[in-house]
Amino acid sequence: MIANYVYKVLWFIGLILLQVLILNHIHILGIATPFLYIYFILKLPSGISRNVLMLLAFLLGLLIDVFSNTPGMNAAATVFLAFIRPVYLRLFTPRDLLDSITPSFKAMGISSFTKYVVVATFTQQFALLSIEFFSLSTLWMLLFRIVACSILTIACIMAVEGIRR
Repeated sequence: MIANYVYKVLWFIGLILLQVLILNHIHILGIATPFLYIYFILKLPSGISRNVLMLLAFLLGLLIDVFSNTPGMNAAATVFLAFIRPVYLRLFTPRDLLDSITPSFKAMGISSFTKYVVVATFTQQFALLSIEFFSLSTLWMLLFRIVACSILTIACIMAVEGIRR
């Protein structure tokens, strides 16, 4: 049990370091940046308390904000993702597994897990980039960045999930 907590803390720290030291400096064509840190929130067990989930999401987003010099944007988007995550799990997880599942290829199946990741990633990217742009004057650029960042993030999440399998 303690090993499980240590493992999660190491993933938490590792994803933060990976995001702020490497991934934040990747800008494909100046548009797409992968946001792999949301993988931590997506992989938490379905039985986790909603308060703990929101607190972890806030802490994760806040730490990314502190190191990325983005005042509260990642924290807000990550908390929004954590808030909507149980709905997405109910949508894409069989009812008999919902109470005791840790989302993964193995537990949910490749199709359901992919749908879950795609919808959750687009939600988080929409929230994050809408806060960043904070204007509809460049709506097409906003939509293009949401799609580009989401595709890159989904590819990274699927790669990590495939390796961890």
